[in-house]
Formats: sequence, structure tokens, C-alpha cells
Amino acid sequence: MISTNLDETDLRILRELGQDGRMTAAELSQRVGLSATPVIRRLRQLESSGVIRGYVALIDEAALGYTMSVFVSVKLDRQVDHALRSFESAISLFPEVVDCWLMTGNRDYLLRIAVTGLKEFEELMIERLVKIDGVASIESSIPIRRVKAGIARSP
Repeated sequence: MISTNLDETDLRILRELGQDGRMTAAELSQRVGLSATPVIRRLRQLESSGVIRGYVALIDEAALGYTMSVFVSVKLDRQVDHALRSFESAISLFPEVVDCWLMTGNRDYLLRIAVTGLKEFEELMIERLVKIDGVASIESSIPIRRVKAGIARSP
């Protein structure tokens, strides 16, 4: 459900920024059919309300040598607050872990790990991941190819 505070112009602004977050206010104003001043005011409102959380550069992991993604499901030996916090604190220190989600179902966490290859993944698993206190089991899956990519759902 889209917030009732957003009108069609706000939605057009969000769609345009989703395609090119670096465009100037002048470019954005041309694309949405408003002058720059109201576009800037709307942008500030979208930012202050938290609809726009920030602006980032999309980095090509493969260009940096991280040619392999691995999805790892983690089950903890117990699902109590301190065990969850402990795992989350430990995993936040691993630069290879790009995404970490607390899950429902038979696994507690789903991680996306970006590595240079199987050797780096093996080292991460054996030397660090399995040694996190409370980890009961790990299951990994290697994707064949990415079919669809996105940062956020567009309105």
C-alpha cells in the first residue's frame, strides 16, 4: 500500500530517482514537469519523512574481483534474544556478508556472501562462520545467474 501522503508527482520523482539517483534537480524537474524549486521541496520532504533513505553508488562486485555470490542459511541452536543479538553482532564484522536477513521457517538467517571464489568461501566457512557461538547448522546455495536485480520496489 502506497502512503496516502504521496501524490502522483512524488511517485514520478521516486521512479526517476530509482533509475538515476545522480540526476540534478533541474533534470528531475524536466522529467516530472515541475520547476526546480517545488521538486527540491518535495525531495527534502521525501528525505525527511524517510521515504528516501539516502543515495548510493551501485558497485559492480565482479569488477572488484568478487565474482561469486553464495546464499547461506543459518540455523542457531536456540532462538532467544541474546543468541540472536550475538549472531547478528558477529556477522556484522564480516565484510563478505553483503546481506543478512532474520527469517521465518526452519532456518534463522539468510545471508548473501560475496567472495572471490570457492577458496575464499571455504576459508570464511571453516575459519569464521562455523565458529560463531550458537551456530547449529549451515546450508549454502550457489546461484547460477541473477535473473532480476533491484535495490527497492518502485512505486
